[in-house]
Amino acid sequence: MDPCPCGNERDYGDCCQPLIEGRQQAETAEALMRARYSAYVKTAVDFIIDTTHASQRSNYTVEGIRKWSRNSEWQGLTILHTEGGGPQEEEGVVEFVARYIEKGKPNRHHEIAQFRRQEGQWTFVDGQAPKPQTVKRQEPKVGRNAPCPCGSGKKYKRCCGA
Repeated sequence: MDPCPCGNERDYGDCCQPLIEGRQQAETAEALMRARYSAYVKTAVDFIIDTTHASQRSNYTVEGIRKWSRNSEWQGLTILHTEGGGPQEEEGVVEFVARYIEKGKPNRHHEIAQFRRQEGQWTFVDGQAPKPQTVKRQEPKVGRNAPCPCGSGKKYKRCCGA
């Protein structure tokens, strides 16, 4: 058994390989996203180019894709959210995180990817980084000279705030 790189817990031959080899078409935007990730793992550059929307292909080069694919140690794909992109739909969005190691350093590629059907087939249109989430503090802010909330009796700046 050869586990599929997309993380679907299926055999590669039954999951993404038929799509990458052109024997089957992706039924959903998420299925295409998973196959594109697997294509990067397997350095299937032609599949990546072929499944990029025609209006966007000029933004990619075969050599650039090949270089990133080969110079990265792919660690896994996590699909965070999908919107639309079903078998009967024309557009879809897939938010994902692809983890990889490049030049010995771990990286995360977090993207919200747009997909659209072109001549009946799902294609990748564009991707953008998600907007940072603002974290709201639940407790009131502790002042530097206030007693430390840990109960030590010291000022915050001399205890946990040091």
